[in-house]
Amino acid sequence: MTKEKQTLIYENKLASIEDIRGFQLEGQAKISFPNGRMRMENALDPNLGQMANYVFWCPEEFPGDIQVEWDFWPVKEPGLSMMFFAAAGMKGEDLFDPILNERYGQYEQYTHGDIRTLHIAYFRRRYPEERSFHICNLRKSSGFHLVAQGADPIPNVEDCMPPYHLMLRKQGAKVHFAINELPILEWEDDGRSLGPILGSGKIGFRQMAPLIAEYANLQVYRLDEDGTTRKI
Repeated sequence: MTKEKQTLIYENKLASIEDIRGFQLEGQAKISFPNGRMRMENALDPNLGQMANYVFWCPEEFPGDIQVEWDFWPVKEPGLSMMFFAAAGMKGEDLFDPILNERYGQYEQYTHGDIRTLHIAYFRRRYPEERSFHICNLRKSSGFHLVAQGADPIPNVEDCMPPYHLMLRKQGAKVHFAINELPILEWEDDGRSLGPILGSGKIGFRQMAPLIAEYANLQVYRLDEDGTTRKI
């Protein structure tokens, strides 16, 4: 898949405070740009558990068939990074519709609340079992449905050579995730056992305290119906 065949519909360098105007933070976090890229870290004591975690939503509404790319720098462990996508209300409401329950970054609000979403956890270093065996998890919500797993090639922070380029593709029922062009996992939703196939919605960055990580060069491409990207 070449860049020449892609239709870019959103691009954000995530390089300064101006780049995140309109983004929505759920929970409490420190957002800064010490290296010309977006750094996220918890504002609350990690001993508070889920209360110290947060989600940072891009305000754009994206179609159901997209490819999302971004660069990732893990800075300090432990913790966890995640990307939500195809996020909307259970009845298709805009994710920020005031009719929906308020959310404060606590995971259960996203897995067992009144929204539906897919989410990929790709840098899982929060708990000892995650640090001893690195994997990526793809889940579907509402519910806590683990639908696919793959090996995580990103080493511990002390051995990292970032940035790591992450690519997430959702085309109809199919989801594909890669790191530095290395395929990590694939999954196809049957549209029945875990509810209907998800469509349009929002994307958002989630972190679990006390991880510190940086992000840059967020790009979203629209996909054609045949699974290829559309030429401009």
